[in-house]
Formats: sequence, C-alpha cells, structure tokens
Amino acid sequence: MLTRSKPAWLLPETAATPESVFLNRRELCRSVAAGSILAAVPALSGIASAAADPSAGLYPAKRNDAYKLDRAVTPEKVATTYNNFYEFGSHKNIWKAAQKLKVRPWTVTIDGMVEKERTVDVDTLLRAMRLEERLYRHRCVEAWAIAVPWTGFPMKDFLDYARPLSGARYVVMETFNDKSVAPGQRQIWYPWPYLEGLTIAEAANELSMIGTGAYGKPMPKQNGAPLRLVAPWKYGFKQIKSIVRFTFTDKRPTSFWEKIQGNEYGFWANVNPEVPHPRWSQATERLLGVDKRVPTLLYNGYAEQVAHMYKDMKGERLFM
Repeated sequence: MLTRSKPAWLLPETAATPESVFLNRRELCRSVAAGSILAAVPALSGIASAAADPSAGLYPAKRNDAYKLDRAVTPEKVATTYNNFYEFGSHKNIWKAAQKLKVRPWTVTIDGMVEKERTVDVDTLLRAMRLEERLYRHRCVEAWAIAVPWTGFPMKDFLDYARPLSGARYVVMETFNDKSVAPGQRQIWYPWPYLEGLTIAEAANELSMIGTGAYGKPMPKQNGAPLRLVAPWKYGFKQIKSIVRFTFTDKRPTSFWEKIQGNEYGFWANVNPEVPHPRWSQATERLLGVDKRVPTLLYNGYAEQVAHMYKDMKGERLFM
C-alpha cells in the first residue's frame, strides 16, 4: 500500500505559538483603546483598510492545513510596517508612503505566448480563482525573516486560467509604473518597472501562489496589493509586488536586481545557508518581532517540495 509521508517542515498547528502570545499585553490594551481611532484612520496602523477594498468579502479565506509552520506567526503589525518596496523608498518604513498607491481600478494584462492575450479587471480575476490561506515562511536576502498567513490562489490555477502555449518556458511579472504616486520610480538609475520571472515549472509548483491578502484581510498596499508573488523557497526580492502584467515567453528574462547588480542578485535566488551573499553570511536569519537569530534552512525549509526542479543544472547560480 502506498503511503504519503509528511514533509519535514510540516508540524501540527499546535506547535506554532499563537500570534497573541507574541503581542505585548500593554500593546494589546493600547490597541483596543485606540481601535476606534485606527478604524477612522486606517493608514495610522500601517494595515490596509478592508472596508475600502471591494474584495473584502472574500476574506478570511479557508486555511489549507497542508501548509503549516514550525515557528510562530509574525505579529501583523510587524509584518506590515517593516517592508521593502523600492517604488516608495529604500528604507524599511515605507508603509505610510505606500498608502498613496491606488489599487482600484486595477487591471492585469496576460500576454506573450498564450492562446489569447487579454486584460482583466483584478476583481474579475479574483472571482475566477480559488482563494485559500497558507502559513509560509518568508526570507529576505538581507537575512531577516517573517512567518505570514498569506491568502491567495495557487499559481498553477493561474496558469490554467492564462493558457500559455506549450513553447512557453517562463512567466515574466511586471509591477505598476506610476511616478506620480511612487517617488522611488523617479530615480532614473533604477530600471523601472520592477520585473521578475519564474520558469513555468516553478510557477506550477505546489508552493507558488499569487498573494491577494494577509492575516485574513485583503493585501496591505505596502505588502504588494492587490497581487504579489509568494514563492517561499526564494529570497524576498524575487517576490514581486503589485503585479499588472504576466508575460509568457521562451526567453529567460533579466530581472530587476539582476540588471542592477548581477553578481549579487541572480535569476534563481533560492535560499541556501551555505552560499553567502558577497557582503554578508546567509547562515542565520533574524526573526522579526522576537529579536532572535535562528539557523537558515536550505530552500528556506521547503527542499522536499522544490529541490527536484534544480537537479542537474550545472553552471547555474541557483542560490544567488
């Protein structure tokens, strides 16, 4: 009889410390007391207002219990106020500036090597997809880490929706480009718009998601609303935010950071503690919200699900 063993990283949900345990009791009291103020001015909390999002009724989505954690979920306030989003600045406190991003109306273009090129409204796309919540690790190339309850749809489902041609080998994703709301895009030394890509095999992997929400709500703007890539075995810079275009092609793209500093940031960007960044070690990571360093795992702990895709890739810089 065939049996399926559980992946090494999958532990009972009871093993993960509840988010509430991480929150300081005094902070909780302050949050409750200030609740009416934050509800009136949602930008003060750094978390997007679900009430202003037409997709709010889709959340919280049902959790897929096949994807669990061996560490506590990062407090929501931490994960939504310590962010990289170079369109709005190179510092980590960009959540306030990111509130200028207008996420409605928002359209998504599907083009290149597909059966039919089209542009769809994001809410039409969301209604066509199967949303679910998954608990995932997230590892930044800068050696900090969070654990997030992402909501979204499997990228495999999106491939079925987009219908790429058999010759397509890559899906290239592009973020919005609007200098009027994103001051970082006025910096001409960056190759805007932000562009990233996956192989079709990576996109079809069970772990790959298009994230549409977090913590049971629509995606905060600073975390990449309304659509972002979630590929938990890769460094965070691969996981493009605020996507407006999916282009299918047979040519490997040169991604945003690869264009800027290719010797430090390559196409694959898979997590590996044994391969240091040219300017720092990747052996450990700092868990945000708990002030603790822990060992980094190969493929960020997801080797069982993804390592097979990279066998026999001689000469490729898989971990940079």
